[in-house]
Amino acid sequence: MKKYDKILLIAVIIITLFGALMIYSSSYVWSAYKFNDPYKYLKSQSIFLILGYITMIVVSNFSYHKYKKLSNIILGICTILLILVLIPGIGTVRNGSRSWFGLGGFGIQPSEFTKLGLIIFTSKYLSNNTKDLKNIKKGVFPILSVVFLIFGLIMLEPDFGTGVVIVMTIIVLLFTSGVKMNFFIKIGLLGVIGIVILILIAPYRLERITSFLNPWTDPLGSGFQIIQSLYAIGPGGLLGLGFGNSIQKHFYLPEPQTDFIFSIISEEFGFMGVIFVSALFLTIIIRGFMIAMKCEDHFGKYLAFGITFGLAFQTILNLMVVVGLIPVTGVTLPFLSYGGSSLIISLIGIGILLNISKNN
Repeated sequence: MKKYDKILLIAVIIITLFGALMIYSSSYVWSAYKFNDPYKYLKSQSIFLILGYITMIVVSNFSYHKYKKLSNIILGICTILLILVLIPGIGTVRNGSRSWFGLGGFGIQPSEFTKLGLIIFTSKYLSNNTKDLKNIKKGVFPILSVVFLIFGLIMLEPDFGTGVVIVMTIIVLLFTSGVKMNFFIKIGLLGVIGIVILILIAPYRLERITSFLNPWTDPLGSGFQIIQSLYAIGPGGLLGLGFGNSIQKHFYLPEPQTDFIFSIISEEFGFMGVIFVSALFLTIIIRGFMIAMKCEDHFGKYLAFGITFGLAFQTILNLMVVVGLIPVTGVTLPFLSYGGSSLIISLIGIGILLNISKNN
């Protein structure tokens, strides 16, 4: 038995500790005003981080082969939670989405856990149905029907960003399993049509598109976030303004400790901070893909690849939003953004990767 992938583990510990530090720096102004406690978000994230570390250690010692037997139960529980969160009185509305279970002062987001649950289920399905995957109707449609059922439930919240991350992760998993290329061309065209329809039926999504094309058409409305984000990134220079010296967190950039925390990192630590964070993410992603390639069984390969690609895609999506390359999606930055569900599920995913690396 080989030891854990130490490089992956060290990179994750560094980025999560740095994330907690930046959550304090980016939130203490808003936290002091709203809660009369500048450490409110830091305290909450510290609890999530400790729980996440404990869960990661436990999961890293739990054989990943067992997830194959438990995959149906895991996905079934996740699906039930996605249904329950839609029921008024059970699910809590935050920022216009009914996607949370309120638990005291904390919130649990079932869609975050569903991302991992669906990756586990899909990995089992692909490893058990290798021969059938050449037949689109027999091999691909069954898993796609499950994916779009989950996507539909998430869109009822609605949570478009998480839905996109889930669908893209499963589509790429199908691509790695050897499904014919013409299928992806067709599904890509259908996906574009579906995204256009989803944008047209929701006015706020259309506003995000127009504000992305020209945020100055509505600088105090739909374009406000991206303009303030760019104002944070611009003055950073090479070394930044210094830790704690961000200007945009003073009620300019809304809730900077969440989706736009990278803007504050760029403002306070400049280009060197961007390089530091990017290097950590690249290390985690490269080690994850290496674990997938070295794994000796198909289930482990798909599982490691799915977890790693999901983290990579979500990271790229968030960074593209922050610098204004795509419209605002509401996707958090893994390991860095404030949020217990996102942090814990990311660390669980790392725990699974560590277990796969140890067993291969």
